[in-house]
Amino acid sequence: MTVTLSDEARRLVVVFEDVTGATARDCLPDEERVVFLVVAGEMATAIGPGGETVGRLEERLDRDVQLVEDADTAEAFVANALAPAAVYNVTISENDTTVAYAEVAEEDKGVAIGTDGRNIEVARRLAERHFGVDDVQLA
Repeated sequence: MTVTLSDEARRLVVVFEDVTGATARDCLPDEERVVFLVVAGEMATAIGPGGETVGRLEERLDRDVQLVEDADTAEAFVANALAPAAVYNVTISENDTTVAYAEVAEEDKGVAIGTDGRNIEVARRLAERHFGVDDVQLA
């Protein structure tokens, strides 16, 4: 799927790549935080030792930063998007709509949902943009 970035998102990706040395495939900015989709295998580079690199990025952007690692399949992608929640399994159901059902450890459901549903909403937006998944639900 082709993802179109806004001007702000493109500027943020340039800063992300400059500060971290990692590659971002997507960016979802809002007032409080920025979510970057990091190329698979480059998450450690983006985070840095002890979170040092992502910390510098947050200082430079003056916003919280959330990183999501890219994946080759919709199932792995949704699991990555819900991290750090423990996701046991993701099933994709295709009927009238495409829905990803994520089995999450009971104690991690709050983490997967996030404050005011922000984490699961990010998973939904990214899964739709990159895999055409219409909804992500916790099973």
